[in-house]
Amino acid sequence: MSIKTVFSIKDLENLSGVKAHTIRIWEKRYNLFQPQRTDTNIRVYGNDELQKILNIALLNNNGWKVSKIAELDESAIQEEIKKLLIAGNTYEEVYNDFKLAMLNFDKKLFDATYAKLIAEVSFKEIFVNVFARLLKEIGILWHSNTIKPVHEHFISTLISQKILLNIEKLKVKEKTNNKTYVLFLPVNEIHQIGLLYVHYELLSQGNESIYLGPNVPIQNLEYLQVLHDKIEFISYFTVEPSKENVEAYLEDMYRNILSKRNEQFYILGRQLENYKPKKKNIILYDDLKSFVESI
Repeated sequence: MSIKTVFSIKDLENLSGVKAHTIRIWEKRYNLFQPQRTDTNIRVYGNDELQKILNIALLNNNGWKVSKIAELDESAIQEEIKKLLIAGNTYEEVYNDFKLAMLNFDKKLFDATYAKLIAEVSFKEIFVNVFARLLKEIGILWHSNTIKPVHEHFISTLISQKILLNIEKLKVKEKTNNKTYVLFLPVNEIHQIGLLYVHYELLSQGNESIYLGPNVPIQNLEYLQVLHDKIEFISYFTVEPSKENVEAYLEDMYRNILSKRNEQFYILGRQLENYKPKKKNIILYDDLKSFVESI
């Protein structure tokens, strides 16, 4: 498997959030990095430099001046980062470790980082504060060509496995209401992590949740209405339907499913950006955290 070991200064900017101009200043003023040069005199950085810029950005965002960070050796930097983590001030160190695990296809690092976190906080805190943020950033990194689709597939599979593991651990609770939640993704929509996590949340709160997964035709939802009296539908539009087709899709969903019993349909996902629903029982949410807090 090909592992990315060489990064441009733009890659470092995308991965750390530190502007390329600032990285150059730090490099020149404090001698923090020693990039190699290509035959065309372009700076390139290795994994060590990537790790270092992530660590420096972490300390800098927590009040450290770069001039003071430059005086520390690597072990001292790691020690200060551990203090931040122990104090509960930040998820940044583990967030960076998950990011490095993705870049290097390093399952051992992913598992070790997860084990360290789950010993201290709940799975909900890990997903909302770390995984959800990472998945959102992956889209930006992919579009900027900093990572490839294979990186997204790798980390998404590992996160999905953790959600499924935690679903298996849930104890059966007495049903808290007469609703049945039906979770599905539209045809050609395969990004299911967010929806899978919603399934976990619903089950953990004692709700009846039926998870249908990806590629579900609207007409197939009729079979659920035959068996369940009160359904609330939930979906995630990440790539499908396209923004141009969202309105037509929702009209189809309303006409064939929702209008029969005036049932609710909750939707999340970036394809809904700037869309205003025309039906009161079609409810949009900007992000996963706000939706989870509402259920």
